[in-house]
Amino acid sequence: MQIAQIEAIPYTIPYSTPLHFASGAVHEANHVLVRIETSDGVVGWADTPPRPYTYGETQKSIVAVIEDIFAPQLEGLSVFDREKAQAVMARTIHNETAKGAVDIALWDCLGKILGRPVTELLGGFSDHMRVSHMLGFKPAQELLDLALEFRETYGIDTFKLKTGRRPLSLDVEAARVLREGLGEDTEIYMDSNRGWSANEAAEVLRRTADLGLSFLEEPDDAREVLGRRRLVEKSAIPIAADESAPNMGEAAREILTGGANLLCVKTARTGFTESAKIVGFAQAAGVDVYVGNQIDTQIGSVASVVFGAAFEHTHRRAGELSNYLDMADDLIARPLTIADGKIMVPDVPGVGTEPDLEKLAAHRDR
Repeated sequence: MQIAQIEAIPYTIPYSTPLHFASGAVHEANHVLVRIETSDGVVGWADTPPRPYTYGETQKSIVAVIEDIFAPQLEGLSVFDREKAQAVMARTIHNETAKGAVDIALWDCLGKILGRPVTELLGGFSDHMRVSHMLGFKPAQELLDLALEFRETYGIDTFKLKTGRRPLSLDVEAARVLREGLGEDTEIYMDSNRGWSANEAAEVLRRTADLGLSFLEEPDDAREVLGRRRLVEKSAIPIAADESAPNMGEAAREILTGGANLLCVKTARTGFTESAKIVGFAQAAGVDVYVGNQIDTQIGSVASVVFGAAFEHTHRRAGELSNYLDMADDLIARPLTIADGKIMVPDVPGVGTEPDLEKLAAHRDR
């Protein structure tokens, strides 16, 4: 069974509640839906979120690299030749999210061909993932009110606090208000999206040392090598690599050179195949991982649920899976449900990323 056609479909859906953070803000999902059809008519789907301020990819560049470079080389390959597909895409540097979406769409085809949920093909550890919700830049009391609302409505009890603001007191106050308002049993961690220097991050850690925060993600630019290493060595909580670990090689580099001691895995960035290799490396190195969020749609989020539930190592921590709730609409044909703080893996062959074609027609950009 061969890859017959690969299509990249740009579309735009606004966010009803934009997310603001240190490296930018997201007001609309101007994403790319990837569609792969096999020679026997099986269709696989995946979603691609451009993040130009993080990875340099745009909606137009993703469409171009998939349709002009990847498709001509991949069409004709067997859908089972995943490593050949990986080798073909590896010839083109960067473009991580474009590669990740092609890989997920191939896995979707495989699951449908075999009649099995992809989470079982990957590992089959669990049937659900616990949910962590990301909180963007807002006044401290508004953040607490929002977190309490999400806990009451969805049972979510793990929160990522977006930080990286100046003055530092804004983020310190937000962390303190959240801890006091949510109680000591709620998990809270911070992500500064490279917004501080290493010294500023160290000061924030000093001021929040009594709050029981779980970890700090990307406190500064990882290219600030000596400062980052010093921060990792002296921090009482783990320092996580996210933007600085966009692929397997760079994830390994950050851990092995002391730039981080915790890894974020994002299926939108490294698909299923490379993400599984990152998880395997982390296990071998004795490093924890968690499933991150690219401010994903439900289609992107269900892929994260499917992957995170497949492995014991990724299932340990709550995954960032709920920010699609801030979107004005979504394309997924089988909407996700968050109950008791978790999302169940779709019990369908493939990934569960099938779009509603009428909604796709309404939101597509061409």
